[in-house]
Amino acid sequence: MKLDKIKILSAFSLISLMSISCINQKNTDKGKLVFQDEFNNKGLPDSSKWEFEVGGDGFGNNELQFYTKDRTENARVEDGNLIIEAKKEKWEKNNYTSAKLITKNTFPFQYGTVEVRAKLPKGKGTWPAIWMLSQNLKEWPDDGEIDIMEHVGYNEGFVHGSVHTKKYNHIINTQKTDTIIIKDATENFHIYRADWTPEKIEMFVDDKKYFTYIKTEKEYEAWPFDQPFYLILNQAVGGNWGGKEGVDEKIYPQKFLIDYVRIYKK
Repeated sequence: MKLDKIKILSAFSLISLMSISCINQKNTDKGKLVFQDEFNNKGLPDSSKWEFEVGGDGFGNNELQFYTKDRTENARVEDGNLIIEAKKEKWEKNNYTSAKLITKNTFPFQYGTVEVRAKLPKGKGTWPAIWMLSQNLKEWPDDGEIDIMEHVGYNEGFVHGSVHTKKYNHIINTQKTDTIIIKDATENFHIYRADWTPEKIEMFVDDKKYFTYIKTEKEYEAWPFDQPFYLILNQAVGGNWGGKEGVDEKIYPQKFLIDYVRIYKK
């Protein structure tokens, strides 16, 4: 009987080691892990990794929320997740609050693989996003934008990946974008990923590629992506796109849950 137990334990140990080896192999394929937040603490997000962008001026999209700072009601870590919560409440001139977390000064980077495992909020008016902007942004969209994941609540399950440049952007209806249907995006966690190299930008959900933008034009107006960018996590309310079919105020509060953020570089 003891011998059988030893065999079982040995087999279990071998399986565990094989699993760890597979995970490490996957990570090796992506490159070196250079930024990581597993959100295992409790309270406010780690200030050594995240800053808050604050304000309520609509952010160029006529958004309705006020982004607060250091307020656990809008951004907190609990139960292994970062929670970005949009709430219906008066804050200065705005009727909603939320949070926008950035790595502009804590971790700007150039090229790499970004992975974010997240569960999205639902309902009309919600507009969560995982995206990136140039650290040296002087003029939008000239200096580039990379949208790893956008989801508007009135079109539930349709996940969008895009890039914006001076030549290709939604203002002049030339943006480079594509969509993948993730029917349970608001019910379950999925891995949203971008691979960014000097030659191309690709978007994936759960390792399924659905968007590619290749550097076929070298001019800055078409490819401003050879410079450091920073990561942004936010949940907007309403706006030109998120509120296109109105905002259902009865659904709030709504939570955008992020299980982890990992950035790899080769």
